[in-house]
Amino acid sequence: MSATCSLMVFTDLDGTLIDHTTYDWAPALPALNTLRDMSAGLVLASSKTAAEIGSLRQKIGAEVWPAIVENGAGLLPPGERTVGEAGQYASVRAALDGLPRDLRRLFCGFGDVTPAQVAQMTGLALEDAILAQERGFSEPGQWSGTSSQKDAFLAALAEHGVTAQQGGRFLTLSFGRNKVDQMRLITGTYRPRHTIALGDAPNDIAMLENADIGIVIANPAHPPLPELKTEAAGRIIRTMHAGPVGWNLAIRDALDRLEL
Repeated sequence: MSATCSLMVFTDLDGTLIDHTTYDWAPALPALNTLRDMSAGLVLASSKTAAEIGSLRQKIGAEVWPAIVENGAGLLPPGERTVGEAGQYASVRAALDGLPRDLRRLFCGFGDVTPAQVAQMTGLALEDAILAQERGFSEPGQWSGTSSQKDAFLAALAEHGVTAQQGGRFLTLSFGRNKVDQMRLITGTYRPRHTIALGDAPNDIAMLENADIGIVIANPAHPPLPELKTEAAGRIIRTMHAGPVGWNLAIRDALDRLEL
């Protein structure tokens, strides 16, 4: 397929485009409008479900582009609100529930609690928490054990083919595929001349390193990311401001660097 855009932007949501605490993205509107005016592709890439991203993508005005859902475990086609019944979520839950009890009790997933408890865990409104439980591919949750117990937990899950990714808030379990896997599929389809990626958490690192310019958004809620592989080559921008404020300023900086 020939190039459909000169630029494609891949962005994490919580703590990046969306404020970590308030879930507001309004401060990023100037840069979002600039990207829209130049017909740049905007791909949302998040741990959020298709149900969550489908609604948000429409509000942001990015529904004509695919979205990466559940930390890359799934892909939401343009214009769609659901990905259908993937069946993977039930299998992830079965593997999780098959673990030894002393390990299983240390992980509290979204499927273990009520919508009200998900709202408390995430800070989401109740209606949004309900959408967060409409999962097709992966199980996010909170870990309460030690690092050595976590190693044993992950090793036991690996025997069932389940892997884990650490995000800004949750440890997410799935049968593989991550944000950069889906990023490569999308760029292989659209073949943009330039790519920008933005994120704030460990599960964003590969995506940041595979973009022409990777933007690390400051997030005071957790430690900063380590130096990235492409940083010494000048392909990484680190923001001073957090969330959508940093996102807005960094997009403008990246566009200047790419002379777009």
